[in-house]
Amino acid sequence: MQPPLRVGIVGSGFVAKLRADILTQDPRTEVMAIAGTLAKATAIAQELQIPHVHQYWSEMVIRDDIDLVVVCNVNRDHSAVVRQAMRSGKHVIVEYPLAFTYSEAQELINLAQQQNLMLHVEHIELLGGVHQLVLENLSKIGNPFYARYVTKSPQRPVPDKWTYKSDLFGFPLTAAVSRINRITALFGKVQQVSCQLRDDSDRDHSFKSCICNAQLQFENGVLADISYAKGENFWQAERTMELQGSDGAIIFTGDRGKLITADGEIELDAGTTRGLFKKDTEIVLEHLLSTGDRPLYNSHDLILHSIAVANAAEKSATTHQMIALPDFSLS
Repeated sequence: MQPPLRVGIVGSGFVAKLRADILTQDPRTEVMAIAGTLAKATAIAQELQIPHVHQYWSEMVIRDDIDLVVVCNVNRDHSAVVRQAMRSGKHVIVEYPLAFTYSEAQELINLAQQQNLMLHVEHIELLGGVHQLVLENLSKIGNPFYARYVTKSPQRPVPDKWTYKSDLFGFPLTAAVSRINRITALFGKVQQVSCQLRDDSDRDHSFKSCICNAQLQFENGVLADISYAKGENFWQAERTMELQGSDGAIIFTGDRGKLITADGEIELDAGTTRGLFKKDTEIVLEHLLSTGDRPLYNSHDLILHSIAVANAAEKSATTHQMIALPDFSLS
């Protein structure tokens, strides 16, 4: 493809505004249209001089003057938007999750391959300093046998947003599949999953708090605990990543961590998380525009496996049983 790439954005929230801001400043792209809540989309368009505003994404993704669609709307609608955009011949960037189910995700990946289109699922955590420092130091802790990743986000009162409506947000570890994705990126294939969910959803699917804990058993013997919690019933924020190995450990609290071995402790500073969306966008543009076909950083196999694990966690939380995963392949 040749610049400028003509872009359409689906969504009118924080991430959509951030993506639009990044793309309107890049000379290789031209943002042609935005679709979302009409007042919010119009405000973004006026600020960033985007020429066309649509209330309905289904109208925008079929425009002839768009090459690339960026999907930043409610989780429930991701798969529908991606499907229609690719059927209309557009390349796609989509915020995670790609879809709520493995079968939907597989269908979309197959469609991208059939249409010879790029389908990029954003997982900026893989680009962040914490993940990069873990990759750099993982061999120093010997044979890993245990991992733990915990995020807690108190919010009081909770906002009146789709992120607190279970039908739009999805099962917590599907909506927050990046928690699974970054662990499977390190340790490969999960064999079985156990999961517990507690929330306070009411009849209109709204909730004030949720906590979802999953235990993953990997093919290589690693055990992992993943916990995702948010809402009014939590009183202290937490973001912890812990890896234990035969010769040491890596432990991060927020963006500051340490490598612990028999020789002592080494401080690890992951720096700021600012700029990761811009870095993600840069990788995508180079992938689409370079003759060398620069690879994307998140493979379709890894995306599919992470969603399969999330689906197994949801089934486990519903049935109160350990769930074995089918033989999904990882490259």
